[in-house]
Amino acid sequence: MLRDIRWLWVYEIGNAADSSRTLNMDSTTMTLPMSDPTAWATAMNNLGMAPLGIAGQPILPDFDPALGMMTGIPPITPMMPGLGIVPPPIPPDMPVVKEIIHCKSCTLFPPNPNLPPPATRERPPGCKTVFVGGLPENGTEQIIMEVFEQCGEIIAIRKSKKNFCHIRFAEEYMVDKALYLSGYRIRLGSSTDKKDTGRLHVDFAQARDDLYEWECKQRMLAREERHRRRMEEERLRPPSPPPVVHYSDHECSIVAEKLKDDSKFSEAVQTLLTWIERGEVNRRSANNFYSMIQSANSHVRRLVNEKAAHEKDMEEAKEKFKQALSGILIQFEQIVAVYHSASKQKAWDHFTKAQRKNISVWCKQAEEIRNIHNDELMGIRREEEMEMSDDEIEETTEPKETEESALVSQAEALKEENDSLRWQLDAYRNEVELLKQEQGKANKEDDPNKDQQLKLLQQALQGMQQHLLKVQEEYKRKEAELEKIKDDKLQVEKMLESLKEKEGNASRLCASSQDSDYPVEKTMNGSPIKSEREALLVGIISTFLHVHPFGASIEYICSYLHRLDNKICTSDVECLMGRLQHTFKQEMTGVGASLEKRWKFCGFEGLKLT
Repeated sequence: MLRDIRWLWVYEIGNAADSSRTLNMDSTTMTLPMSDPTAWATAMNNLGMAPLGIAGQPILPDFDPALGMMTGIPPITPMMPGLGIVPPPIPPDMPVVKEIIHCKSCTLFPPNPNLPPPATRERPPGCKTVFVGGLPENGTEQIIMEVFEQCGEIIAIRKSKKNFCHIRFAEEYMVDKALYLSGYRIRLGSSTDKKDTGRLHVDFAQARDDLYEWECKQRMLAREERHRRRMEEERLRPPSPPPVVHYSDHECSIVAEKLKDDSKFSEAVQTLLTWIERGEVNRRSANNFYSMIQSANSHVRRLVNEKAAHEKDMEEAKEKFKQALSGILIQFEQIVAVYHSASKQKAWDHFTKAQRKNISVWCKQAEEIRNIHNDELMGIRREEEMEMSDDEIEETTEPKETEESALVSQAEALKEENDSLRWQLDAYRNEVELLKQEQGKANKEDDPNKDQQLKLLQQALQGMQQHLLKVQEEYKRKEAELEKIKDDKLQVEKMLESLKEKEGNASRLCASSQDSDYPVEKTMNGSPIKSEREALLVGIISTFLHVHPFGASIEYICSYLHRLDNKICTSDVECLMGRLQHTFKQEMTGVGASLEKRWKFCGFEGLKLT
């Protein structure tokens, strides 16, 4: 990024007394001609000074002394004032235009802008030292200091006898400024001697001092990070519990009073536990500790009573939940019954296709929700012989307009009756269980009415179980009959397909025999067209084949004729076209598996032949 910055050195570096290296104007050492006032104004603006002419008058009136720059010309040197105010940096793809740099003892000429940038090595971590090669033979350490001190504070210069040196700066960013001078040609004074000229090559250098300082800095940052994390962990750590006071007679009396209070019992019992674990119990304090333990024991009955009250509330809530769930299940059954009655043929035919689809989807959703609630209500109390798989519950038989429609409706009715009996059975079982629990919890005298009601419920439960078993057996028998009828239907369909195939083969044989006997029939009957219907068919087929010059198969032709009349037979059409040899002709097209017979209209050629 620093390579894109242009430096314009148009002043002389003076040795100021305050060692701050400020830049002073020296009008006697100006080397930029005043013939170009715009370039002079740009240079002065980069230095953060008001552009003045030789007479001391401002060249451009829009210089802003508060910013140290002109508002119309942005600074282009990174070391000059106003760098942070420059809005956008120069893009890296913009060509770099380097200018001549004039120093007190030497002049730096920029390299050819068309040449590629000078190559550099990989930057070492914490690099503050640069390698400078290509120095003039007559170059001194003072000249090197004069050229490179504008990049920043120089700590040390180690010059070699072979025209190169190492320069160590105070900060890392100064190295980037020094790399900008790589490729410049340096000339000492106005001499053209070879010993007074050279091409600078500036590159990163690896120094042990730089690496050591960088490692120290990294260790310091790591220590700061560890300290920050430790402070964050301490901030997020939960506070420690308050310390427990030491045992004394006064504190013992306070804890004994707290043990009697229900609201402060937890805090007091924790203090008592800590004192006992510390070993505060001895012969002198044993009576005090015994009284506190006795006070703690008095809370046992209270806690047991609270637990019993909570259990009672939980039982009541369970009972309410079961009753509410039973009511929900009844409503679900009613909704499912509505869907099933709407799915019957009497009402189903009057709905549109979209309405039927919505009703089917709603019915499935309602059944799934009903089954989930049913399983939640019955739970693990359901007996193994009364369990039914979810597949059997979810199976629904759709009514069909076939011979087995009556059996399907009976199976559906049995299934609905089976479901309703299961709900009633579950309700009776819940009632019996509740009666047993109430009888076991409440130790009351035996009531003859309750015993009689319990016996009646048990008898009803046994009767429902027997009836449910019978319904299940009948349902399985009906399903077996339905499966048998379905198998018979499949066999009948297969027989019908075989008969149709035989009929098609017979029609083809008939057509081939008619083709062979055609000349005889023609001589016998005199005309191949026997009726007006056949004449109409010939006209329609001729029109159809006329718009299909490449021919059409007999199936394609018959599919078109079936739109006009469903009673047209394929074999009759083929026989009629076979009798008219001068009007229609049959050709074989395709190769191998794609071999196909096509009929073509040849009436125009046949007219010439006849």
